[in-house]
Amino acid sequence: MSESLGSAVPLSTTEPRPAAAQRVLPLRHPGRWIASAIVLVVVAQIVHGLATNPFFQWDRFQYWFLRPTILDGLLITLEVTLYSAVLGLLGGILLALARLSRSPVLRAVSWVYIWLFRSVPLIVVLLFLYNFSALYKTLSLGVPFGPAFLTFDESRLATDMVVAVVGLSLNEAAYAAEVVRGGILSVDQGQHEAASALGLPKGYQFTRIVFPQALRSITPNYVNQLIGLIKGTSLVFYVSLLDLFGSVQSMGSTYPGDIVPLLLVATAWYLILTSVVSVVQFYVERYYSRGALRSLPPTPLQKVRTGLRDLRARVRKEAAI
Repeated sequence: MSESLGSAVPLSTTEPRPAAAQRVLPLRHPGRWIASAIVLVVVAQIVHGLATNPFFQWDRFQYWFLRPTILDGLLITLEVTLYSAVLGLLGGILLALARLSRSPVLRAVSWVYIWLFRSVPLIVVLLFLYNFSALYKTLSLGVPFGPAFLTFDESRLATDMVVAVVGLSLNEAAYAAEVVRGGILSVDQGQHEAASALGLPKGYQFTRIVFPQALRSITPNYVNQLIGLIKGTSLVFYVSLLDLFGSVQSMGSTYPGDIVPLLLVATAWYLILTSVVSVVQFYVERYYSRGALRSLPPTPLQKVRTGLRDLRARVRKEAAI
């Protein structure tokens, strides 16, 4: 028995392989490389066409980009967007709370409002408000079918800016209401029950517990609405308000040879505005994700630093091998 054990052949007599021989090669993805190459070729062709095609008239684009007429229209676009976004969000919150109310009257009125303004095109709403003075010369506050206490001249109140802001706000409130309602419904029911168990007032429950959590769901959806609102301001040109698009259209009529560069100017400014809104959206989402995620999403600068650090570490590892 001892001899058989002593004469047993060891399980492994081979020497361990060097570290270089144990290197694991990554799996090849030729399809990914081919798709990337095709996309790069297409992008290069598009950039080349934009840069070399004389039809775009980039010298005229540079001339018009910061002209006072364009900047004045841009300022009007920003004003209309700001007023409409604030009023639309406030109206959306009220409509959402009415939809969630126990009162059948509030629920019915809110539902009809949302159904109506989501069904009617925005241009129809703006044109209807623009011609509202033809239907009602004056507006009054008082007892229905009784005496009026205050009377207003509609033609004096309904300036071009007021018509644009009111029309966009009415339309925006209908969409914002569904965004806010969806965000409130996304909050776990246990949060409502816990707040009620603590004996907190209903208003405090909503403002301090429910709504801050709902903002995590509301923010990305409403920012999409805000981006649509920025582009929707181009319709106020049809109610005689010269916003960014209206200024471009007006200059295009005066200088028909510069229509393309003027449209490119409007496109560039809309891209800038929506990009700024997207950046703000990222940081607002990052702020309200505190407590819901183990770690906050990295900022673009942090992603760049991490990528450079990983690249340096990979280079050093390759050099050591």
